[in-house]
Amino acid sequence: MPELPEVETIRAQLARRLEGRTLARVDILDPRLTRPFDLFEVAEELEGDRVEAVERRGKYLVFRLESGLALLVHLRMTGSFGFGPASHERAVLELDDGARLVYRDVRRFGTWLVLEGAELDPYLAGRNGPEPLGPRFTAEWLTGRLAVRRAPLKPVLLDQRVVAGLGNIYADEALWRARINPMRPASSVAPPEVARLHRAIRAALRAGIERQGSTLRDYAAPDGSAGAMQEEFRVYGREGLPCSRCGTPIAKARVGGRGTWFCRRCQPLP
Repeated sequence: MPELPEVETIRAQLARRLEGRTLARVDILDPRLTRPFDLFEVAEELEGDRVEAVERRGKYLVFRLESGLALLVHLRMTGSFGFGPASHERAVLELDDGARLVYRDVRRFGTWLVLEGAELDPYLAGRNGPEPLGPRFTAEWLTGRLAVRRAPLKPVLLDQRVVAGLGNIYADEALWRARINPMRPASSVAPPEVARLHRAIRAALRAGIERQGSTLRDYAAPDGSAGAMQEEFRVYGREGLPCSRCGTPIAKARVGGRGTWFCRRCQPLP
């Protein structure tokens, strides 16, 4: 599933092409995309409107429209945008400059939702904590969220209400940077360790954005380019390979139902 760096890369590329453009024609081809709302009604709401801004909130793309409406897109596992013909097309946006933006989704888990402007912020706030690269995401705030959770640390970090936009890849990379074991109870992480984790989360996400995300299976940016973060992974997907810090073979376990990679020596259990 695209995580914050991948979604931010998509947002930046779409903003350059869509902001100021009018949606001349909207064809939604898959009823699952807008369920439970009728696809024709959603297309009619969007058609003829002008895109004022393309934003990101956590893993959501937010298309703010001149009418005051907002189109909220969650890519889920295999959703993507592109400006060329594609297989598994689920929706097509034709712009007033003649460009054709295609939404592709092989597994059909992605969602499109149109909201009134006043509904948008409450909807997103109920599903996302503060942006991890923004000023509201502080070590003190993270300490408070972890202190009340007894579950293993890794799945707590994947809770979007704790760290918006963080997913499996960058959680593993951040925990390795912070030298913290992903299986520790969240409440056992002391404030100095949380401060280290806070810095590590930001560093891992910034590294991902700088490299335009990681391309493993389905992800590609709208211009067709691939991300390069997978070339910089320290633990994710590297089971059996030597840790770049200490040389110990990277281990893999299932934590909270998710594949999790870590170094037993650098990230020991207390």
